[in-house]
Amino acid sequence: MWPTDFVWREPLPPPGAWTRPGIVMFFNLECPGCIARGVPFLKRLVKEHDGLLEVLMIHTSYGHRRYPREQVVPQLTRFAESFARLPFPVALDLDGEIAVHHGVEGTPHWLVFAPGGELLRSIYGSQDNAQTRLGYLLDELAQAA
Repeated sequence: MWPTDFVWREPLPPPGAWTRPGIVMFFNLECPGCIARGVPFLKRLVKEHDGLLEVLMIHTSYGHRRYPREQVVPQLTRFAESFARLPFPVALDLDGEIAVHHGVEGTPHWLVFAPGGELLRSIYGSQDNAQTRLGYLLDELAQAA
C-alpha cells in the first residue's frame, strides 16, 4: 500500500520502483518528537547523502486525532513550505491505513528500503538511539551505492 495523496512536491513512486535506497518517515504535525527532532534529522540525512536517497514524509492520523483533508492540507503545506522548507515530498494518510499496513507503531516511525523495495529496517522514535541506527544504516547504503 502506497500513498496517492501527495500535498507537497512531486509524487514519489513506491519503493519497488526505486533505483537507490530510501527512507520514509511517518509523522504528524501534533507530534513534538516529529517536529523538534525527526524533521531536522531527516533534513540533515538528505543533506549528508545529497542525491543518494529517495525520501518521503507521510503525515498520518494513526495514533493522533483525525482531521478532514481541508483542515490538514493548508497547515501541512504551510509547514512544508514556510516553516520546515522541506526539499522532499509529503503525502497524506488521513485514515491511518497506510501506517497500519506498514506496521507503524506511532510517530515518528521510519522505514528504510533498499533499491528495488526490500524493507531493510522499521524503526520507531526520534531519540538518539533511533537516529544513530538510521544514520549508520544509511551511511552503509550510501557507501555501497
